[in-house]
Amino acid sequence: MSEMNRKVALVFPGQGSQQAGMLDGCPENDDLDRLLDAAEALTGMPLRKLAREGSAEELADTRIAQPLLYLADWAWGTGLLASGIDPVAVAGHSLGELAALAVADVYSVEAGLELVVERSRLMAAAVATTSGSMSAVIGMDGAAIAAAIEGLDGVWVANDNSAGQVVISGTTEAVAEAANALAEAGARRVVPLAVAGAFHSPLMAAAAEGFSAIVAQAEFGDALIPVYQNTAASAATDAEVIRERLMAQITSPVRWTETMQAFVADGITHVIEAGPGAVLTGLAKRIDGVTALSADAVGIEQILEEVL
Repeated sequence: MSEMNRKVALVFPGQGSQQAGMLDGCPENDDLDRLLDAAEALTGMPLRKLAREGSAEELADTRIAQPLLYLADWAWGTGLLASGIDPVAVAGHSLGELAALAVADVYSVEAGLELVVERSRLMAAAVATTSGSMSAVIGMDGAAIAAAIEGLDGVWVANDNSAGQVVISGTTEAVAEAANALAEAGARRVVPLAVAGAFHSPLMAAAAEGFSAIVAQAEFGDALIPVYQNTAASAATDAEVIRERLMAQITSPVRWTETMQAFVADGITHVIEAGPGAVLTGLAKRIDGVTALSADAVGIEQILEEVL
């Protein structure tokens, strides 16, 4: 493939990709210490220490995971831009979308951090009033899963991640009931996720209402890089379109399979995961027509060798 035919998209992981040491491998960034100070002031939590050595249980707390992942994603994204990567698109999975918007200059990294902290607080408050969980369904597509859980109260398809991995979300009891129904319908596995509640479901309605009010007042600009958002798997640059899509995100499904398919349809050839781990890289590798790489796994030098 010639250099002229290479079209790169950056993708940013969301909650579930948190891990101890998630900031250790980030590209050098003069602003990261200052932003961590701001994040600790906003949350009242020792985020630096938790980022280094937090337990899996501590890091699953949405009030901890979201600001740390946002900063890690942003640091990787800006590091890739500074290295010479020139993406034609960005997208983020759930929380990762807020980092994508900061990298696309829809708002400043500081303004985005404030949004993330408020989002995490609102979602934690919603979690505290509901008994919810999420599970990944392996080996069935979204349509088959929707058919298998049709008629069950309190459970919904939350993330359509790939043809073989879809996430359901709902009350703890309903997700357990759905797991049994899905196993009978042919699912290979149903795996509980390390998240605090039933995200991307109607159980987050209170959080969505509060977050929408905050987003409605935030200062947004047009995106410098087209953004494919979770609620609509198509590119947008207009500030008000982006705002409306973000306001609906917390209770809407993450349409990740459609996003990757839209990348291919729009001529994108390389997907680079900007953030800790390689979850989104694994999902993108299931899509024909794109080369997927995790910056955290292979490093920026190898990314540059591949795409420049």
